[in-house]
Amino acid sequence: MVELAFSTNAYTEYTLPEAVRRIADHGYDGVELLGDDPHAYFPAFDHEQERALRGALEETGISVSNINANTAMGYYDDAPPSAFFEPSIITADDQDRAWRIAYTKRAIDLAAAVGSPAVCLATGRPLPGNPPERAREHLRDSLHEILDYAEPREVEVGIEFEPELLVECTTDVLELIDEIGRDSLGVNLDIGHAAVYGEDLAEAIYRSAGHITGVHLEDIEGGRRGKHYHRIPGEGDLDFRTVFDSLDDIGYEGFATLELYTYSNDPDHAATRAYEVLAQY
Repeated sequence: MVELAFSTNAYTEYTLPEAVRRIADHGYDGVELLGDDPHAYFPAFDHEQERALRGALEETGISVSNINANTAMGYYDDAPPSAFFEPSIITADDQDRAWRIAYTKRAIDLAAAVGSPAVCLATGRPLPGNPPERAREHLRDSLHEILDYAEPREVEVGIEFEPELLVECTTDVLELIDEIGRDSLGVNLDIGHAAVYGEDLAEAIYRSAGHITGVHLEDIEGGRRGKHYHRIPGEGDLDFRTVFDSLDDIGYEGFATLELYTYSNDPDHAATRAYEVLAQY
């Protein structure tokens, strides 16, 4: 049976321990931890902050569904407000790419420390001067190094595809998983991203069976090929009955995490309303 979780990336106006407590108060079984500023930006995330986080987790009894290491906006003083993936694991600059690999390893350390089954990771975009063929070489090398680190710590790595990234759809991520050939690599399946790309959601879920490390949920206005703006379930056009039925059909028993960072002005409302809508499934 699928369990509901909520990401702290909607609670960026609160400390990470307070975000955990608020999410637990809304009845969720799990919490996804934002591995970025202002929560767990790893170059600045110290032992005292980790102790405070673990205290909140123990106090509430809530499980950690995932460590979200897709972005590293804390790296820059002037990062844009939208999702920013640089430096990524495909970045052309060797030093920047090594920084991102080390950053991901810190996310894996946190996952192991708090009992998270997985870390999710986006590939980033092949930018000018870094053609897709070379970017794929960097991706393969980076992933093998990351998986060498994750496997002894019993943490899975889920690639989260997104339109316009190097890995942007279900076909891309499944081909990558097959190419890498390691059981610890899977897909963090973001239902909204599949919809925006134009995929049939049930088909994306069925094709990903056996490889899903986690699921991200949000509604999308316009349904398939709709606008990429994360909305509260019920405020867009996605068919969540089909989503949950398909997850049941493939025997998925992990977490489905609401990712509603677009509601940082009122995350409690978003968490409450999303739970009301999805608990029926």
